Amino acid sequence: MAEAAVELLVVSITYLLSRPGFLIGGVRQEISKIKLELESMRCFIKDAEKCKNEIEGVCVWAVQVRDIAFEAEDVIDEFLYHVDGMKKSGFKAFLLRVLKLPEELWITHRTAVELKKIKGEIKDIAKRSKRYDLSHIVSSSEPSSHSRSHAQNISDSAFFIGSDEIVGLDSETDELLTWLEGEEEHRIVISVVGMGGSGKTTLVSKTYTSRSIKRNFNCCAWVSVSRHYTIEDLLRRMVTEFFNGEDEPVPKKLNSMDYKHLVETLVKFLEQKRYVVVLDDVWNINFWRQVSVALPDDKNRSRVIITTRKEDIASYPYGAGCRVFHSHPLSKSDAWALFCRKAFCNEHNCNCPEELEGIGHTLVEKCEGLPLAIVALGGLMGSKDPSERKWREVYNALSWHISNNPLLDEVKTIFLLSFNDLPYYLKNCFLYCCLFPMGRWVGAGRLMRMWMAEGFLEERRGLIPEEVGKIYLKELISRSLLQVTKRHSYLRPKMCKLHDLMWELAHSLSEQENFLSICDPEKLEGEIRARRLSVHASDGTFRMGGDMKNVRSFSAFDVKETLGDLLPRFRLLRVLELPGAQIQHLPDVIGNLFNLRYLGLSGTHIKELPKSVGRLRNLYTLDIRRTNVKALPQEIDKLFYLRHLLVYKEIEKECFTYTKGMQVPATICKLKNLQVVNCIEANADIIKGIGKMSQLVRIGLTNVRETDKKALCASIEKLKFLRQLLLMVAEENESLPIDHLSSTPTNFRKLTLVGKLKDVPHWFPSLRNIIHLHLHWSGLTEDPVPYLCELQCLEHLTLVNAYSSGKEQLFFNSGFLKLEDLHLAVFPDLVEIVFSKGVMPRLECLNIHSCPKLNKVPQGIEYLTSLEALDLKGVSGEFIQRIGGDGIDRPKIRHIPSIKYRTETESCHL
Repeated sequence: MAEAAVELLVVSITYLLSRPGFLIGGVRQEISKIKLELESMRCFIKDAEKCKNEIEGVCVWAVQVRDIAFEAEDVIDEFLYHVDGMKKSGFKAFLLRVLKLPEELWITHRTAVELKKIKGEIKDIAKRSKRYDLSHIVSSSEPSSHSRSHAQNISDSAFFIGSDEIVGLDSETDELLTWLEGEEEHRIVISVVGMGGSGKTTLVSKTYTSRSIKRNFNCCAWVSVSRHYTIEDLLRRMVTEFFNGEDEPVPKKLNSMDYKHLVETLVKFLEQKRYVVVLDDVWNINFWRQVSVALPDDKNRSRVIITTRKEDIASYPYGAGCRVFHSHPLSKSDAWALFCRKAFCNEHNCNCPEELEGIGHTLVEKCEGLPLAIVALGGLMGSKDPSERKWREVYNALSWHISNNPLLDEVKTIFLLSFNDLPYYLKNCFLYCCLFPMGRWVGAGRLMRMWMAEGFLEERRGLIPEEVGKIYLKELISRSLLQVTKRHSYLRPKMCKLHDLMWELAHSLSEQENFLSICDPEKLEGEIRARRLSVHASDGTFRMGGDMKNVRSFSAFDVKETLGDLLPRFRLLRVLELPGAQIQHLPDVIGNLFNLRYLGLSGTHIKELPKSVGRLRNLYTLDIRRTNVKALPQEIDKLFYLRHLLVYKEIEKECFTYTKGMQVPATICKLKNLQVVNCIEANADIIKGIGKMSQLVRIGLTNVRETDKKALCASIEKLKFLRQLLLMVAEENESLPIDHLSSTPTNFRKLTLVGKLKDVPHWFPSLRNIIHLHLHWSGLTEDPVPYLCELQCLEHLTLVNAYSSGKEQLFFNSGFLKLEDLHLAVFPDLVEIVFSKGVMPRLECLNIHSCPKLNKVPQGIEYLTSLEALDLKGVSGEFIQRIGGDGIDRPKIRHIPSIKYRTETESCHL
């Protein structure tokens, strides 16, 4: 991680040098020199990172570089801390500064001396690399042949697994065979994608070795690609595979052939043949351009299978008919069966002893259906004494075992391939994910805001940091390193997390690199060398000892203690995250954390923010969602760099006041960098002022009054970057003042309207790019469905008490071609819902709540063939009878995998 530490420091220095008010005296000159020294080392550091695990001397050198970068960061941050303390206004502050001038000069001099010393150490480190000839070693090195062959052997071994050892792949194999044997005449590429160890190669090998393949194809070849390949070597192996399979002599001059002759040889051999080629473990998106010319398309129904960990490779445009198969984790029963085969292979029928079943299932759950991990962990446990105590010891030290136990080398090797393939900026982002407790889903927006506060999101031309964060997140997901819940096409994955075993690996690497430490709160003593500290207090309590001067990020989850004297020990903190902590008071000393960029207090019990928060001039994110804070102090308008203000409080979503905004001073409109304000109570001054907040992407306004309609519409039309808007009137019977809105911003993606609408807004047709639309308590007399069905990008539609009383029928006759989620609630008189054939072809989830007169399933529900979930609440008893057991409507909904019915007291699946 030396490369990451250096790059982050260079980015930080560049930022500081662009703000000259922060640097005085000789400090600016010394910082500039350090930057130049580090920039000159960049290329060598990058090469060193690639081979440091193979060469001990390079590893030691990389650690020295990382530590000196940390030391320089400490000195610069410490200086800025003192400078910030001197920057007071007023006559008294002036007199105080005059009195403290000698101290200021001394601090400046001392900082310049320390930086000069660090610059000298950087030069010495560079000299040592030449003295011990590390430059030659690094420049000529690649990852060792041993590490490459080890990874290759793991992949190739899957090819020889007997069919009796493979568990739970029958349906997947049948699906692949169906694709391979399809009637499409042209060559088709089938991509199999999934995280390392998910069984991609095993699945494809089972398909490849089937009798059906031998019977239906003239020739076949299996070639392992891997990260480090040469195209000539790969084509030679392909030639050898094809010729040997046909019992033909391999060309004599094969080893001396260049790329052109190898392609000619393959094209000639495959001419008019029906072939199947497996290209296993592809890492490079440009790979296909090089190899495709050697695989002719003679319209003989030839097939190519690619396995990869990367979504961008799987979804590459290989031509008409190309398909993507996502490897799925094993079911719980299949995972347990596979584990028992390995752990109890010496037992009769591989049965697990009763006393080990509890801990055994716990260990298997860690693997989350990942076959490679299940096999390796089963082998490890099979080597242990069959006692609950011994198995529990392994479970409690799983991070250590993944890093050090030879029996888990395969898991470590496969996971490390994905990690080592990351650029340095993504390594930071990936390791940061283990800051959260294992198995916990994390909001994607929250994660990106924390990355930004840490300085991980580099500036890119034309992109704001939030957009860079989306790119990074998408890339980690594309590389199968982050698991996600359902993705929204316009936003991002809503929630994400690391696979449990990937979390263990990230934890181990973070500890080794002093990147992040997850602490046992009972044993936290001595100096903390890690830059980031996370406390996972399982019992809700923690006691903090030790020196915190190196800590830049502190997070504590599920704690019950107050902050006490903790904050003064974090002078240089950038991130403070205390979600759900049972604290009721935020100390005034919070204002001393001048370097703080992220303050996360969501779900805490605090009732107010101290005025001292106005001194947090570098703050990017303030998150006080779901707290007891009712109003923000006037001093909030001093947070000039604030980008995300998250202050809403959620209430029941199917009542009128389903969310509650916070009172803020009207001067908040002075904060020109605000991107997200969600959500605040409106007044006349705020409504006029938001039109000047030109960078707003998302805003929520409650307490909107009809008297503000002209000013509100005028302000909205000025917000050219606005993508999400929530408007909520002050009282249930008030109308939303949006009549004067001529059109919506072109980037509009999500709109929530809470309040009466006299008519369907005339500007609805301008919502061409809208994806989420929520209408609450609209009381419409006109049917909006004919307008809504024309919104071509609409994926999520929520209608809650959207009609005036008396609405008995709801017809969906056409359109809604991209709709995936439909939520209908609080229709007290609704008797019938009708879906015409062809409407909503992609609908996956249908929620029907608080419709007491609805007594049967929607007519035409059988046409919704993509429907995966039907969620019912507050419908008539007759409705439930008709769909339960042998009910008359049961056949209409048999195609729906999940049907859930809820009452006020219970929830059940039908």
